[in-house]
Amino acid sequence: MMALKYSTVWISDTHLGTKGCKAEYLRDFLDHVECDTLYLVGDIIDLWSWNVKSGFYWPILHSDIVQRIINKAKQGTRIIYIPGNHDEQFRKHAGMMFNGIEIKLNDIHKTKDGRRFMVMHGDEFDSVVCHNRSLIYIGGEAYEMLLVINRWLNNIRKLLGYQYWSISAYLKHKVKNITQFMDNYKHVLSLEAQKQQVDGIICGHLHHAEITDMGLGKTYCNTGDWVESCTALVEDEAGQLSIINWLEDSYQLLEQPEQAETLAKAA
Repeated sequence: MMALKYSTVWISDTHLGTKGCKAEYLRDFLDHVECDTLYLVGDIIDLWSWNVKSGFYWPILHSDIVQRIINKAKQGTRIIYIPGNHDEQFRKHAGMMFNGIEIKLNDIHKTKDGRRFMVMHGDEFDSVVCHNRSLIYIGGEAYEMLLVINRWLNNIRKLLGYQYWSISAYLKHKVKNITQFMDNYKHVLSLEAQKQQVDGIICGHLHHAEITDMGLGKTYCNTGDWVESCTALVEDEAGQLSIINWLEDSYQLLEQPEQAETLAKAA
């Protein structure tokens, strides 16, 4: 199979260390994608999940993924790790480098076409995370329950010949309070982009991949996640940004490269 080559790749919310992580797809993605710069935009390792109640979960496959990332750094890929709220313990190491991986609180990325984007996890502007941590833990448990239900549901759908379907993604689009929160969140980020004098924001956190105009001439990019959608944000050699959905697009991208440009434009 061919390797997909990009200038820059952003992934976030892999949640290694949880059963919800779609580690097989993530390993496959890392095996088939090459880039000059790889951003790990937070919640890569889910340290919140390691508690007395749930215990320690870390299969060999998750170690394989970490090793692949380290190997990419050794082979010359610049890797920048921006911790999120689920791996916030690593934020105290900002400014340091481990196994060739740079740890930063945020970064300014300049695309090939000259645009400047501020890269951050995004929880910094989530008022619920910042001011009511207990609600996030409760919400996290509810989200984990949704993922378990979703796995069972999609096992049945697969047997019946249907495609993967996400309950939480559906709720994000249909529940008014959630959609209003996401709109407000993007508006706050547009103000931050204006304050920082950048062309846009690249983040994770919300588990919903998207590239959209935030207003004020600013672009909002969300990398999505690897517990449901298996998405990444990529930049080509011309500086154009697009979203890859590895669950849906990997076959066309790897086996039918002539369709890659069409998929990127449709993202």
